Amino acid sequence: MRDTDGFERRRFLTAGASVAGAAVIGGTATAGTATAAEPTAGAPAAVRPASAVAVTPADKRYPDLVRGWNQRWVGSPDAVYVVETTEQVAQVVQLAVDKGKRITVRGGGHCWEDFVFNADVEVIVDMSEMATVGYDPRMHAFSVEAGARLLDVYERLYRPWGVTIPAGTCYSVGVGGHVSGGGWGMLLRKHGLVIDHLYAVEVVVVDASGKVRTVVATREQNDPNRDLWWAHTGGGGGNFGIVTRYWFRSPGAPGRTPESLLPKPPAEVLISAAAWAWKDLTEADFVRLVKNFADWHVAHSEPDDPNSAICSLLSLNHRSNGAVNIVTQVDASVPRAEKLHADFMAAVTKGVGVRSGPAVTPIGEFKPMPEFAEPRRLPWMQATQYIGTANATTNNPTLKGDFKSAYMRASFPARHIKKLYKHLSREDLGNPTASLMLSSHGGQSNAVPATATAYAHRDSAFKMAWMIWWTDPADEAASVRWIREFYEDLYVETGGVPVPDAVTDGCYVNYPDVDLSDPRHNTSSVPWHELYYKGNYPRLQRIKKAYDPRNVFRHRQSIQLPS
Repeated sequence: MRDTDGFERRRFLTAGASVAGAAVIGGTATAGTATAAEPTAGAPAAVRPASAVAVTPADKRYPDLVRGWNQRWVGSPDAVYVVETTEQVAQVVQLAVDKGKRITVRGGGHCWEDFVFNADVEVIVDMSEMATVGYDPRMHAFSVEAGARLLDVYERLYRPWGVTIPAGTCYSVGVGGHVSGGGWGMLLRKHGLVIDHLYAVEVVVVDASGKVRTVVATREQNDPNRDLWWAHTGGGGGNFGIVTRYWFRSPGAPGRTPESLLPKPPAEVLISAAAWAWKDLTEADFVRLVKNFADWHVAHSEPDDPNSAICSLLSLNHRSNGAVNIVTQVDASVPRAEKLHADFMAAVTKGVGVRSGPAVTPIGEFKPMPEFAEPRRLPWMQATQYIGTANATTNNPTLKGDFKSAYMRASFPARHIKKLYKHLSREDLGNPTASLMLSSHGGQSNAVPATATAYAHRDSAFKMAWMIWWTDPADEAASVRWIREFYEDLYVETGGVPVPDAVTDGCYVNYPDVDLSDPRHNTSSVPWHELYYKGNYPRLQRIKKAYDPRNVFRHRQSIQLPS
């Protein structure tokens, strides 16, 4: 374990002369980093400048750097600092602390709420240029800088070494926030969550005196900073400091070579996509389809279930979309993979009176996939590239959106499915992007105790994500009203939110929802932090006090300092 408290000998930083709105910060870096990843063999080492670049409102780049994926939120900071090293991050944080500036960090830009881009933020640290991925022999682990995007991580791990991390689907999601919140992905039923393979994290933090230091925390039991590692296994982003690098190595990895340190994805996967036209679906058909999907996942949620090779997404699109869709991926390396797929689809469609057809309308956030009406074998990387870039909403930089989430421990009560049908078939909404996505959970993601990581949802069978997008500001009120009314009506018996009980299990912190902390929308006695963290929240508060006692890193739903 290394604690590189370089700012004990720090220099105070000043902004350089502005040129067309851009300024440079610093000079010689004084905050040490622990270990940088070794470059891939044969590749030249990257040359990185010693100073961050400050993009201010006078710079033509500014409008593009003060917004993320959700165009609903646009910031107006004094400057956006584009950083390329941990030293630069530490310099910018020290500058912000010394000047009393409110600071946030942008990773991939996918934050669903205004936690990064809001009127209070004066300094934004842009991590997009910190994207190196490689094997680090000094840590005997793979190093991934926090600005790397998921598809780049997959390619840079798989092509040289044939390994992967079981992270998410959207190609442009940044590693920084994705990992710290838990990291759901299509391999989770077989390999667990991405945090289950996290060995260490490098974080720029601020102590009680206002001094910046860079800490590397590992999962080693004798590491004095192990709590900081634990906090980043589901504690969410923007809470404790700025993550600059993660290291990945699976627990109990069997060998000493890089190729043995992380899961190997299947050589091939089966991909299928099917649709049921709304005009042909009766309410009874809809109820049966949804209940079948839920029942199957509840029955096959155990870690050692042979059906862990299957991951599926049931997209319950609003009637205006035209269809309800399902996308399924099966590890094609398992014996009789085609039969596994066929048995799954038979279970999902049992008793449904209408046959499925090609998916010719958008599948929630994904584009139509008519070419997968029959399951097709694809190499794993090709399938990952396809699904990652088939996200129509990710590829549209003009969309605004609102979102909600829930975890399910058990199947739906009958009254819940009736309400799903009610709100998805409402005629007062004509927005085809409106949907509820049910996605596989369980399997190896449920093999880890709820307190072993900060991610507490370790006995869920599937999770749900509500989504709606718009571009015209005139559509915002109706869109937000629909998603709120849907959610609050579904959970009316539990105060408008999915409280942890025998059926539901709270919410996913990586799908943040500020309504959970608003008493107008959460009328239960369960606070927002219990919905995200359950019993792990008090420990997260203690870690917050130890590593961010000044509450430098905060947003509307950040971990609160203990009273």
